Amino acid sequence: MKSRFLLGTLLVLFPLTFTLTRGSGPEPRALVIQTDFGTKDGAVAAMKGVAFGVDPHLAIFDLSQENTPYDIWEGAYRLKQTAPYWPAGTVFVSVIDPGVGTERASIVLQTKTGHYFVGPDNGTWTLVAEEMGIAAVRRIDEKVNRRPGSEKSYTFHGRDIYAFTGARLASGTITFEQVGPLLEPKVVSLPYEKPALEKGVLRGTIPMVDFHYGNVWTNIPDTLFNELKPAFGDKFTVTILHDGKEAYRGVIPYARTFGDVPEGTPLLYLNSLLNVAFALNQGSFSATHGLSSGGGWTARIERAP
Repeated sequence: MKSRFLLGTLLVLFPLTFTLTRGSGPEPRALVIQTDFGTKDGAVAAMKGVAFGVDPHLAIFDLSQENTPYDIWEGAYRLKQTAPYWPAGTVFVSVIDPGVGTERASIVLQTKTGHYFVGPDNGTWTLVAEEMGIAAVRRIDEKVNRRPGSEKSYTFHGRDIYAFTGARLASGTITFEQVGPLLEPKVVSLPYEKPALEKGVLRGTIPMVDFHYGNVWTNIPDTLFNELKPAFGDKFTVTILHDGKEAYRGVIPYARTFGDVPEGTPLLYLNSLLNVAFALNQGSFSATHGLSSGGGWTARIERAP
């Protein structure tokens, strides 16, 4: 009887004990990290170690660590592709930083949606700033928000400044106001062609090629495409240019999904972001035609004659 009483008491007290060990501070927000470091060495693990050193209770997630080295545009698009699905308060650390150690600013961007983005102001925030809106921008005060003892390190700001500051912000160790001085509400923006429809021709940028399948994504939204009044099965002339030079030209049918056309056949479809995209059913459209992505890659779409 006595043992049952003791067991019941322990079961009641255990959750209370566990709760008390968490501390009385604010619940940590999610910390989401992307880099171009890859995972073959210890760079990403070092960043996570720094973050856990700030707060071992942090929830840390990978966006992608396999971004193309130095490709700021790709990182910008990955953020646009994923950030809107995370709850307000999420802190994103993005380190695709070919200018590491130079005079480019280290900032935290707060969007109007309540998300936070930590990293170099080098164009990485172009698309999230446009789509989620800029609420405020602060320069990271490295006298306070830098990993202690790292002052002589100039080539690993991802570990020493961004993971450290991001973790402090996500854990509630600092507030946004304690990041550093307030800057003008703007960020460095990468140039690209905005989607437009003119005289029956859709124009836009190719911001991304699907890594695994080779599908070519544009930034042309379904709302603009629908102004051409398309129906499944309609054919469109697609021209893809790189720095103004034609890289591909062909006539492609509009399809609902990949299996609606024979294997190896091209199709024009709306991707998961409801933007126009091109694919080969069970093949790589980009590899077949030697196509890539970025601000210099553009697409033209019009009804086939």
